Amino acid sequence: MKTNNTIQAFWVGMGSLSSFALAMVSAAILSRYFDKAEYGTYRQILYVYNTLLIVFSAGLPRVFGYYLPRYSLSQGKFIVLKITRLLVLGGLVFSVFLFFLSDLIAIVLKNPELAKGLKIFSPIPLLLLPTLGIEGIFSTYKKTIYIAIYNTVTRFLMLLCIVVPVIVFKGSYIDAIYGWIISSLIILVMAYFFKGIPFKGINKEQAELPFKEILKYSLPLVSASIAGIIYRAANQFYVSRYFGPEVFAEFSNGFIEIPLVHMVTGATATVLMPLFSKAIHEGDNVTEVTRLWCNALRKSAIIIYPMVIFFMFYSKELVTLVYSDAYVSSATYFSIAMIVNFFNIVIFAPLLLALGESQFYARLHYGLALVTWVAEFAVVKLFNSPVSIAITFVIIAIGGVFVSLFYSAKKLKVSFKSMFPAMSFVSIALHSLICLSFVTFIMRRTIVNASDIINITVAGTCYVPLLWMTSKFFKINYLDIIKPLLARRK
Repeated sequence: MKTNNTIQAFWVGMGSLSSFALAMVSAAILSRYFDKAEYGTYRQILYVYNTLLIVFSAGLPRVFGYYLPRYSLSQGKFIVLKITRLLVLGGLVFSVFLFFLSDLIAIVLKNPELAKGLKIFSPIPLLLLPTLGIEGIFSTYKKTIYIAIYNTVTRFLMLLCIVVPVIVFKGSYIDAIYGWIISSLIILVMAYFFKGIPFKGINKEQAELPFKEILKYSLPLVSASIAGIIYRAANQFYVSRYFGPEVFAEFSNGFIEIPLVHMVTGATATVLMPLFSKAIHEGDNVTEVTRLWCNALRKSAIIIYPMVIFFMFYSKELVTLVYSDAYVSSATYFSIAMIVNFFNIVIFAPLLLALGESQFYARLHYGLALVTWVAEFAVVKLFNSPVSIAITFVIIAIGGVFVSLFYSAKKLKVSFKSMFPAMSFVSIALHSLICLSFVTFIMRRTIVNASDIINITVAGTCYVPLLWMTSKFFKINYLDIIKPLLARRK
């Protein structure tokens, strides 16, 4: 079962990785073919869509993973159809909202061109919201390989439909949106097919699950998610409003976190949630809970820290390689964003939810949102710098992690030190820093005037083996991390 769960998580991660990779390819292409103002408008449309998506989806995609395990397969088929109808309704309302309020949104973000783009974009929510929930369905029925297939195929289709009009026909961002609409229509058909795969040959049986019960579960979840969106939307809003679409384009390309971090922490959270819930419910020794917690954090740090340090060292080369020399300023934001990754490996959500502290979890995000909006407004007025916005967000994000840790330690009646293996984190980071510093020192004396891709490739090729060979001196075992993925079920 352990290996099976590991493999299931692996396929979910592969689906997420393919989605991110294709999104990065799209951004790399479009940033080269559009000027900064046009690309900034395109990114603003994505910003508006992703910000409002959590509201209009109403937490319904999460419902699949909660209710489907509680019902038979035939009743599950009924539930999937029922929730999908709710998503269709949410998509319709979302599309109408975008169409009629596009002018107001453009005024708020101080970009008149945005109104035109949002009106053309407005049919997309109606087409894409009903496709949500694929992950919850296939995770429930242990068929996560279909998640990887679906995400890879649909994202590749979307990539082709968006970039081909731009590359071949020298189209504008409007043509890219038309391509997005075409791909969304095809993806809608594919999603209905994929959602039916687990129920092939199964007759639908009505399940006693009223809409009221569904919303009773989903709306509290969406409340915390909305708070998180509000919290994360502040920096993009202030950069967009006070510094224009060109700076917004630089900021959007740079102020991102490494996607593998979310893949690792998401998989870890999935494993820890039932373990914590069972241990706390059955009144097991708190020492066992903290042991599981710290062990998970150490393993996450072993995977994440070496990569974060590498990205920070070569932030300029990586950004220019992906987005071109025109976005070299994005490297500054990228380096700042990387700092958060040293701390957001602390996945406090499963622990808080297992402790029954969902209300505190929501209040924490609303508190972070309030502090972020007020603090970033203040730094804009004081420093008039988009870099100050990025730094402020990072400081507040780290503060939120420590607040959650202190609260969790208090609820478990243990010390903060037992919840935060600081010395292990320092040891892992120091090991990575020493190895990469050595590699970089040698390269600068042996490789002169090489291209960015050669520098990155050579550095990575030397860095990974050096980490492996010297890990025993820092008591770090990388083999323990990858062994479950290599093991076969007996």
